[in-house]
Amino acid sequence: MFPPRTGQQYHLVFGRYEATVTEQGAALRSLTLDGKDIIVPFDEDDIPNCCRGQLLIPFPNRIEDGEYEFEGTQYVLPIDEHERHNAIHGYGYRAYWTRLARTDNSVNLQWRAPALEGYPFDVVVTADYRLDEYGLSLTLSALNNGSTDAPWAAAMHPWLANGRHSTGDAIEQDNAECHLRVQADTHVVADDRLLPRGTEPVDGTIYDLRDNPTLEGRPFDDAWTDLHHDEDGNASAVFTRPDGMTITVSGGPTITSLQVCTGTGFPEAIRPQGVAVEPQTAYANAFRSGKDLIVIKPGDTSVTSIRISAEQR
Repeated sequence: MFPPRTGQQYHLVFGRYEATVTEQGAALRSLTLDGKDIIVPFDEDDIPNCCRGQLLIPFPNRIEDGEYEFEGTQYVLPIDEHERHNAIHGYGYRAYWTRLARTDNSVNLQWRAPALEGYPFDVVVTADYRLDEYGLSLTLSALNNGSTDAPWAAAMHPWLANGRHSTGDAIEQDNAECHLRVQADTHVVADDRLLPRGTEPVDGTIYDLRDNPTLEGRPFDDAWTDLHHDEDGNASAVFTRPDGMTITVSGGPTITSLQVCTGTGFPEAIRPQGVAVEPQTAYANAFRSGKDLIVIKPGDTSVTSIRISAEQR
């Protein structure tokens, strides 16, 4: 008997929260509060389409034409978003990760970047998932085990459940009844390949989410930057559903942007019933632009913290 297609399933429990993390990609397959979905789950034998719950490393989002230059050397990545001719979302989600530690409410998994021409850097990543009374925390640590500098960026891709079970275009109306607050001053302007071509202030536009508007008339697959970080260094997005559940996605000081995707126009068969809110250390094309790119020195570790919590009113 083989294990599920997504590998071993690590079920975590603490108080009112439950979560499942998969061996494949160290993905967050499910997260619930009192049995109600906080994120849109996927089955253990399913392809986690639309990047549900995935860790996007060593780069999130897109790299134009799959090509970049780093410290004087040119690198070429495989094109895996063919319709836009981009490399997308890195490699970590494709592999089985090694379990390092496991408790009732936590699991620690590790992945080492394979030796690839397009990303030859020896980066060893650990993902520490933990449930507590405040929800789910993820600590993502990237160690440069090599002898040269390594480019690095990371994101998490949860689809926040809208609390409904519609399909296809009906999801658009369900999402429209939800509210989203993102404390960010700047919207990243993208072209038809979803590559950044500049930035603009959010003031007076549909991209101003600072006052917790509904998502009516806001079909997004966009990034926001110039986030407001609190005194502890955390930046947050707050998603409120019609059923009274409020979901908060927050990230620590290394989180510089948030990507929001409503799934508008996605094929009916795969469209998740909610909205993706993705904390990122850098937005699209960072390996080419250098914007917010993290450079990890040999022997150093870059650490990113992310938390998802919920409250039912």
